[in-house]
Amino acid sequence: MVQVMYRPILATKLYIPPLRPNTVLRPRLIERLNAGLHRKLTLISTAAGFGKTTLLSEWVSVCEQPVAWLSLDEEHNDPTRFLVYFVSALQTLTFSKVEGVPQLGEGVLSALKSPQPPPLNSILTTLINEITAVSENVILVLDDYHRIKSEPVEQALDFLLQHLPPSMHLIIATREDPPLPVARLRARGQLTELRTPDLRFTQAETTEFLNQAMSLNLLAEEIAVLETRTEGWIAGLQLAAISLQGHQDTASFIKSFSGSHYFVLDYLVEEILEQQPESIQNFLLSTSILEHLCGSLCDAVLPQSSTPGQEILEYLERANLLLISLDDKREWYRYHHLFTDALQVRLAKGQPNYIAELHIRACAWYEQNNFRPNAIHHALAAGHFERAAALIELEWSANVGSYYQNIAWTEWVQTLPDELVRTRITLSIGLAWELLFSGQLQAAEDRLKDADRLLALAVNTGDSMEAASSSQDEKKFRSQQALLGVAWAFHAQALNDNAGTITPAQQTLNRLSETNHYIAGLASSLLGLAYWTNGDLETAVEYMSDAIARLQTTGHILFAISGAYTLASIKIAQGRLFDAVNIYKETLRFAIAQGEPVLAGITDLHLGLSKLYREQGKEEAANQHLQKCEVLGKQAALPEWPYGLHLVQAQSKVEQGELDDALKLLEAAEQLYHRSPVPNVCPVTALKTRIWLRQGRLAEALGWVREQGLSIDDELSYIREFEYITLARVLIAQYRHVPTDKTFQKAIALLAQLYSAAAAGGRSGSMIELLILQALINEAQGNISSALPFLKRALTLAEAEGYLRIFVNEGQPMARLLYETLACESRSHEVTPDSPNSDYVQRVLTAFPLNDLAQKRSLKTHSQTAELLEPLSKREIEVLHLIAEGQTNQEIATTLFLSVNTVKVHTRNIYGKLDAHHRADAVAKARIFGILAST
Repeated sequence: MVQVMYRPILATKLYIPPLRPNTVLRPRLIERLNAGLHRKLTLISTAAGFGKTTLLSEWVSVCEQPVAWLSLDEEHNDPTRFLVYFVSALQTLTFSKVEGVPQLGEGVLSALKSPQPPPLNSILTTLINEITAVSENVILVLDDYHRIKSEPVEQALDFLLQHLPPSMHLIIATREDPPLPVARLRARGQLTELRTPDLRFTQAETTEFLNQAMSLNLLAEEIAVLETRTEGWIAGLQLAAISLQGHQDTASFIKSFSGSHYFVLDYLVEEILEQQPESIQNFLLSTSILEHLCGSLCDAVLPQSSTPGQEILEYLERANLLLISLDDKREWYRYHHLFTDALQVRLAKGQPNYIAELHIRACAWYEQNNFRPNAIHHALAAGHFERAAALIELEWSANVGSYYQNIAWTEWVQTLPDELVRTRITLSIGLAWELLFSGQLQAAEDRLKDADRLLALAVNTGDSMEAASSSQDEKKFRSQQALLGVAWAFHAQALNDNAGTITPAQQTLNRLSETNHYIAGLASSLLGLAYWTNGDLETAVEYMSDAIARLQTTGHILFAISGAYTLASIKIAQGRLFDAVNIYKETLRFAIAQGEPVLAGITDLHLGLSKLYREQGKEEAANQHLQKCEVLGKQAALPEWPYGLHLVQAQSKVEQGELDDALKLLEAAEQLYHRSPVPNVCPVTALKTRIWLRQGRLAEALGWVREQGLSIDDELSYIREFEYITLARVLIAQYRHVPTDKTFQKAIALLAQLYSAAAAGGRSGSMIELLILQALINEAQGNISSALPFLKRALTLAEAEGYLRIFVNEGQPMARLLYETLACESRSHEVTPDSPNSDYVQRVLTAFPLNDLAQKRSLKTHSQTAELLEPLSKREIEVLHLIAEGQTNQEIATTLFLSVNTVKVHTRNIYGKLDAHHRADAVAKARIFGILAST
């Protein structure tokens, strides 16, 4: 023990804390401490438990210079005791002895022993001079400086900092900012700062601490949960780790970990809360009910407080009391999550009857400042359900039609007593709509019946709980009636009840056509869906176009975008791919111009473009839009988006030959599907059946036919057209497996009937597929001459809209028929009105995988090692690549800045060198020779 003056000092205050075993090393922070040694002061200021002392201990262990250490406590608020300890800490350093120069600090200690010590500044001047006389660098750590509350001590340290010798560096570790000229030092470049964001554990540090230092062997997702919950607070992680060591069920503990766990609670209460004055404790407990804090809100919650809320918040921030600033203006804050939990537990235990009053005050402030969702939260928390119900109704009325599914709004309503909801028209209608959007049709029907009852009561008596006010506002009452009628139409459409959809929707549209474009727009969209379901696509297009125009006019952007997506789907059903592409692109431009609020709708537009571009053979564009869809979908998407995404991804897997993966995606989609007014024209079960046929699983496909009760004798309907076309495919596969005249005739009859219905409905997309299947069933019979007329008609219809994958996906039999088509045209030398464009046929063939082409073309076979008799020139290879991309002669000429005649010359040369007869032949042989990459 060092003996000085009249009172000994406690030597342990001068000991440097040893580095703990299994400490997580923090080189990024060590580097910052080292880099700041040339400045006067390093300030480490964070709340309790962020590892200030541990960090400094680690730094000292690797620092190449001697370091003195002083752990402060309340005793050091006496300036004399502070200086005694300050000097004693410096005397622990070993300096080179200079003859005639006394030991560092001797002069100060002598002055302090004097019966009449000189003024404090004089003593400090002596100390500064003695430090200056030392040749080595002097580094002193003052730990726990937040314990210093003495103005004389603070003035002494301020004096030292102002006149600190260049050879000395001070390090202060504290829980709150000291009243020192920090801003001045910062402005002069004399300060290094480490604060809470710097000391928080990173993900890597959290992983090392939990799994190595604490030997817990947690999974990555479990570590992520703890890191998020503790916000990198080291003490919180340590307390969680200690608690985990006594738990068998790690997963459930981590899921429930909060500030109410007793280790954490005790630490936060003892180390933080109880260290504060009573007025600050009351402020912390009372405002713990708030998710966010600002000065005026705190004043509203604590009207009896003598100190303004903003002033207290600024004090809490300076004191590092686990308060986090949420903006650059220092207006909004929040508490650390675990601190909030601990404060709320303490509040509930000490003042349970006070909590509801606090929430009501917060509710009033939020309502007055137009933060209605926050007001609703506090009204519900206070159990003031009537007030909450009124606010929830206002929120619905203000935002109706601005979104599809508002999960928060639904949760608010479902928090209210059910008997209260059933007495309010707006709540019943609003909840019905939300349930309809989420596919809960039976629950929605119950709410619609409640709304019917309440509206009838309003009409008959005019004095129901809400209807009294509604009946005084005729416009609002009529709007509620119309919304209810459209909701019933929505419900009917989701159940494929077209009559139940068309009648109320048409009545609503007739009644509101010029007075309420939003509700009229909803009615038009439901009529469009109903006529689509019926197969009357032209009428569906008219109503859906009307709906989009109305919804855009009223600013209901998401509904308008959804309507455009639906309109494009109807166009696709009509086989008008270019119209659909234009709708997607124009709507996408419109949506992007609206900004972030319509991010959800944009994802579906990218998905639709990806699907169409893939059909048209524009793989790069298709992939780009799919990637955008996937990225945006993780941020926000319409409810149907994941289902549609899985379908598109599954089709892509089919085209890549990854059929098992495609089935998995379809099974995932099946779990996501819920009934909605949009007709399910391509059921997942039928899509799975088509993949089974590709896999040769005929038995499973026939099982699906039996389960669906499908027969060629059924009366056909558009809504099941896709399933009946799938039935035709099953019959074709069955015929290929066991060729019988009965199966052949059944397939032919069904295809003819389906084609007639599709032609009558103007559905050329279905017509193309049915013509292809009629060609394939004849090809399976070996009757090529009967197959080709069907294929030629399909090609003629398809070329106008850029179809490509619809042929390629049929594989080798289709490749053979396409070659036969070209050969037939070549032999006849005659172009008839139904003759397909040979360039288009060659472009389709070019898109086939090499293995589909190689086995079916009637061409001379080449080995992979064959050599050309004459190599292609550089320009010919360029032309060949553009041919493979499907460009026309004119397009190639434009791309390469050549004349069309020159392109034709190059093309003839390519044919001659490859022994090819047309474009697809040339591309296929170029792949065999390795001139073009195989697909």
